[in-house]
Amino acid sequence: MLRSVPRSAVLLRRGARQLSEGPVVEIREACVFVDSIFPIQLGRFDLRRYIGFLREEGLVQSLRDRLSSVNAHGFRITSLEPHPKDGGVFVRFAYKADSENALETIEQELKRKVQDRGGLPSWLGMSSGNVWMVKGIPWNEDMYHFASPIVKVAFEGPDIHQESLYKLLRPYGRIKDMTDPIPVPAGSARFSTVSFQKIRSAAIARNVLHGFEMPSGNTVTRLSTKYEDPIRVHAIRDWLSGHPRIVLPIVVFLLGTLTYTIFDPLRSLMIQGKVEDWFDVQEFKFYQWLRENTVDRLYLASKVSPPTATDGWKERKEAETAVRAYLADLPTTVTFVHGPQGSGKSTMLQTVLDDTDRKSLTIDCGPLLQSSSDALLVRGLAKQTGYWPFFSFLNSVNHLLDLASMGLIGQKAGMSTSLVEQLQSILDVTEDALKSVGSSHLRTLYEQTRLAEKERSKATLREKQSDGSLDRTAGVESDLNMEDKLSAVDTHLTKTDSETPSEERVGKKRKSESTEDVEAVQSLPIVIIKNFERGPGPSGELLSALAKWAARLAEHQIAHVIVVSDNRENMKSLTKALPSKPLNLIALDDADTDSALAFVKQKLKDADIDLQFSHVQTTYLERLGGRSSDLETLIHKVRNGQQVEEAVEDIINRGVGEIQKSAFGDDEDDAKRLPWTREQAWMVVKRLANQPEISYSEILLDFPFKGDEAPLRNMEHAELISIGTHLGRPSTVRPGKPIFKWVFQRLEKDAIFQATQDLAFNEKVIATAETNIKAYEQELSTLKDMGADTSFWSNFSSSSVLSQRARYLLNKAKTAQTKVETLEKQNSLLKKTLAQRT
Repeated sequence: MLRSVPRSAVLLRRGARQLSEGPVVEIREACVFVDSIFPIQLGRFDLRRYIGFLREEGLVQSLRDRLSSVNAHGFRITSLEPHPKDGGVFVRFAYKADSENALETIEQELKRKVQDRGGLPSWLGMSSGNVWMVKGIPWNEDMYHFASPIVKVAFEGPDIHQESLYKLLRPYGRIKDMTDPIPVPAGSARFSTVSFQKIRSAAIARNVLHGFEMPSGNTVTRLSTKYEDPIRVHAIRDWLSGHPRIVLPIVVFLLGTLTYTIFDPLRSLMIQGKVEDWFDVQEFKFYQWLRENTVDRLYLASKVSPPTATDGWKERKEAETAVRAYLADLPTTVTFVHGPQGSGKSTMLQTVLDDTDRKSLTIDCGPLLQSSSDALLVRGLAKQTGYWPFFSFLNSVNHLLDLASMGLIGQKAGMSTSLVEQLQSILDVTEDALKSVGSSHLRTLYEQTRLAEKERSKATLREKQSDGSLDRTAGVESDLNMEDKLSAVDTHLTKTDSETPSEERVGKKRKSESTEDVEAVQSLPIVIIKNFERGPGPSGELLSALAKWAARLAEHQIAHVIVVSDNRENMKSLTKALPSKPLNLIALDDADTDSALAFVKQKLKDADIDLQFSHVQTTYLERLGGRSSDLETLIHKVRNGQQVEEAVEDIINRGVGEIQKSAFGDDEDDAKRLPWTREQAWMVVKRLANQPEISYSEILLDFPFKGDEAPLRNMEHAELISIGTHLGRPSTVRPGKPIFKWVFQRLEKDAIFQATQDLAFNEKVIATAETNIKAYEQELSTLKDMGADTSFWSNFSSSSVLSQRARYLLNKAKTAQTKVETLEKQNSLLKKTLAQRT
């Protein structure tokens, strides 16, 4: 057996102490390790350590009391050093080195005394520890090196044979495996890895043998112990990063599976909840009961039913009838409602929805088209449809993963998706949710119909009972209770039905089928797509995706789809999505004079204002042109006490200020941000002030447009003008609203504003003409150097090609010069006007 003196034994140089008889005895120090006093900490987040921390003082004191009774070889405890990370305590003691086996005797005595006292104290109250003599140097450290069943034993000196190392370590616990010394780079210590069966055994061996110097032939090898993680640090991460061709497809598959199995059903449920108002507090029965018994009672006298006033508006009534007819049958196509902004499209549709009392989903393309990025557009669509949970950051992460996969495996992993794919994903889940909405409402209607039929049958039976026919038909006694009577009559009715003539049964069957069709139509939800307009940014992708989705909903009879737009030309996307079926077109134009007058009178009458319009007032009313929004503004002003003439003038004056700001800008900097120039806006305003409409092609010929259609399209988008079409091509330009005709006239009659705009317009024309004249002069100079006759008489004397070109340039220069002189004279007059009026 290997024997050595522990390095922890230190001579106490206190001088020799003379005993009564015998030589001087040396006092030395040594250390034992007591295990299982505290829980062995397995990681940073091991919560058991807090239990040991709370009981540390009591456990240490109890251990001191049990070990203090040992007096072999002058045993005396000098200190106790808890080592909670490894679950033990280092006990330092002094002893008399009066025997060669003093330490072995002390160790045995300590174990015997502990056994006699019932074992060692423990944090669990169970005695399972033991006392081990420390052969090396105690190392009580608090680094993040946590215990594991694997101990790496490094050799600072010659290697130790595996058999010798096994004999040294086996007393501390069963060993599962042991490796031979592993070759290492020069300058590094060789080591063996020892795998214990239990972590407790590894903790004992590590604390007892660290720093132990073991004889190896004529030399000594120092052992250094350290815990080794059961799994190498970052092994999984390294393997995953080293096999991207295997890992990335698996990750994509798992993410897709997670989405389709967990998130998509949840999203479909959330969309269904939004359509059916599950999360609307006002739809809760408790809220409705509370409102009926509190607020509604207090304000019952002031509640007024909202007036419709559609009887006097022939155009809106016809459009409303067409929408109701579409909603009364199973959908086979999409309804396209178009009309100028402010013509009452939204109000008319809201009236129909309120009357039908059917669930609806509204998608407003206006805010979506104003999104500054694709991510915001997709997020906006998800919010409007109720698509939740929605992880907007995942697309950016997926894009980065695709870039990483391109660098790793040379091809994309297919994780990032395009804008169209993201929109289609949201719309597909919404389609599934709408199917669920229709199915649930169909079941509800079916149950309501059955209950209604049952109630009618019971009422019929009660009537027959009162006539005395119940007893004769069922053949039962008169003292039967009501339930027995009803049951007997049900049996009789069933028998009677079987004896009914075939014509009557066919009639009942047709009636049943008709009822089922009505229930199927009423159960379908309604989808409304508003502001279906072409705009800046990715409008084409959005409108195309919505058009295909709307066509799919109508073809599969999932929902009634109504698309609302200000321009009839925007139906092209829907036509492409439904090539084999015509759209249900519903036009909602401005009201004529008679309809507008009847509408205003009806509205004022509902507000208890009986106003008889005079000829002058009717003339002022005609200036509004039948636009719904302007008529509503007029009604509001008249109800507040203004006269019709004053209200119309106020509307026109307000329009003047709006046009000045929106078409010309507040200042030069504001005008530069407009998608058109002030000269282009003034050209349109000036010509429309004197004509009801102008030719689209003609206005593009000359300055300031010069064939550029973008400014006109932007003006149409800003509702300054409206562009009419003929045979599918732009044909005419009209004011954006009927009232704008009078607004344009006011702007033209404003002498200061007109002079300012004309002066700026003429300056631009003069600058362009002078630039052309300089170009003509330069070319004439070149022709003269080439021998052409550039004099005035060349028109009559020469017929060469150069002379003909020179004559052409002279005529062009003359025309431009005449225009410059004319505009200069106009500018002089305009400057005088500005000087006089300022």
